[in-house]
Amino acid sequence: MEHKLVILQAGRLEGRLGQTLGAALAGAPFRFAGEGESLQNRRLLFAFSLPGNGVNQSLTELLGRLRDHPGCLQGSVGGVVIDGEGDLYTKAAGRELILAASLAGCAFPGHPLVEATGSLQNFAVQARNGGCDLETAYRLAVGDLAERVADFAPPRRRRPRVLALHASSRATSNTLDLWGRVRERLEEDCEILEIGLRNGTLEDCAGCPYTTCLHFGEQGGCFYGGVMVQEVFPALRQADAVALLCPNYNDALSANLTAAVNRLTALYRATSFGGKAVFAIVVSGYSGGDLVASQVVSALCLNKGFWLPPGALLLETANDAGAALRLPGIGERLERFADNMRFWLS
Repeated sequence: MEHKLVILQAGRLEGRLGQTLGAALAGAPFRFAGEGESLQNRRLLFAFSLPGNGVNQSLTELLGRLRDHPGCLQGSVGGVVIDGEGDLYTKAAGRELILAASLAGCAFPGHPLVEATGSLQNFAVQARNGGCDLETAYRLAVGDLAERVADFAPPRRRRPRVLALHASSRATSNTLDLWGRVRERLEEDCEILEIGLRNGTLEDCAGCPYTTCLHFGEQGGCFYGGVMVQEVFPALRQADAVALLCPNYNDALSANLTAAVNRLTALYRATSFGGKAVFAIVVSGYSGGDLVASQVVSALCLNKGFWLPPGALLLETANDAGAALRLPGIGERLERFADNMRFWLS
């Protein structure tokens, strides 16, 4: 793999984005991607400006190329920098690009997106913590991302531990049917713990003050206790990967899975998730699996810092109970998905 950072730009790099990249990468080995060159086995930094309306035609064309050519980023590691003219659309655009690039074979370390809104107010906390102005905080974040992309190496384990989280009924769940076949292929080489969040009450995060959340996180818990503290937190501290089993409920994660992700904040305050991978199986009754997959990417990779392996997302469409296992070619896809999980973890 080429370890010099390759800048892939969507449109011209100018203005604030160009100045920030120039300052952040000063002295670092990098080059710009050549027109039409292969982007496999590269260390990639996607960088683009976003106008106030959130539509960058060059970015749209890039998304089309990634979706049309599965595997075109195979073997590459990526990060994304978005510089917005306004205060909207930057995260949505970055999330969409990361999902497309992941499905095209690119790996992403945790926290792979640096977004700069027009006002740069999203850097207020970093600037305060670093004792610097907003522009400096932005530049430091870009420099940090570039360094992490250049240096990233997937953790390997002799017998990786996988935590599977779900909130589904075994009697009717297509998602659990698919996971069952994947689990069968993994059990010889991985330790697997499965936790169901369906039964009982799972309190959602109510937004405790930062100091309260940090205090409970440092003690290994959360103010609201319950299954998250008793089962999920201890399992996740030991896990090398988490597999989210996600039926599509109204184009979103189910309520209990959403609550579980929100409640991870307490543990996140005191524990780095950077060495843990995230995988997901998403099953939609009709359509919209990409929307749920985007939520998984945004919540666990962009925000909580799990790293995202290539091929980490299996998206299927099945409605009636048992229909998923009757989909054409599903056996081969499940086999590839399980083998891919094993490859990136061990």
